[in-house]
Amino acid sequence: MTRIVAGRFGGRSLQVPPKGTRPTSDRVREAIFSRLEHLDALDGARVLDLYAGSGALGLEAASRGAREVVLVDANRRAADVARRNVSTLGAQGEVRVVADSAERFAAGAAPADGASGRGFDVVFLDPPYDLAEDALAAVLGHLAAPGVLADRAVLVVERSTRSPEPAWPAGLVAFARKDYGETAVHYAEPGSGA
Repeated sequence: MTRIVAGRFGGRSLQVPPKGTRPTSDRVREAIFSRLEHLDALDGARVLDLYAGSGALGLEAASRGAREVVLVDANRRAADVARRNVSTLGAQGEVRVVADSAERFAAGAAPADGASGRGFDVVFLDPPYDLAEDALAAVLGHLAAPGVLADRAVLVVERSTRSPEPAWPAGLVAFARKDYGETAVHYAEPGSGA
């Protein structure tokens, strides 16, 4: 069973898609959110949850103070489950579900020419462990485009410990990695890396 760990929805159960997703364990989610809270990244944040599945990461962010959350999953069943979870929690005003591929959504996330807006403060990427490294690199490349991320954004990428370090594009710099059994959590932020 997947549940919200803490915050205003703490303890509430979430539905999960019957197949095709790998929910992040409570232990790993708690560790991720402890780090994000230490970084003061959640209060009032705009959050993007790519490969969202049930929406557990994005909904946990909403529970802990995020102002706006976008859940994105290409699997229509997963998107439907995420919508039900949003509705059950009563979070429709702050959490939006998009049935689209992570790459297509990320490619369109940059503001239109001349438009100014606040980029995402936190981005979760929890793709299937068998997602090809070049496919993940393409999504990260889109996220590094000007205007997609806020200046002090935090990216959280969950992969298998057997996977290589993500190929961080110019504009994103890794600053931490933590392993939890089979799960490796990578953290990155905007920067030049110089």
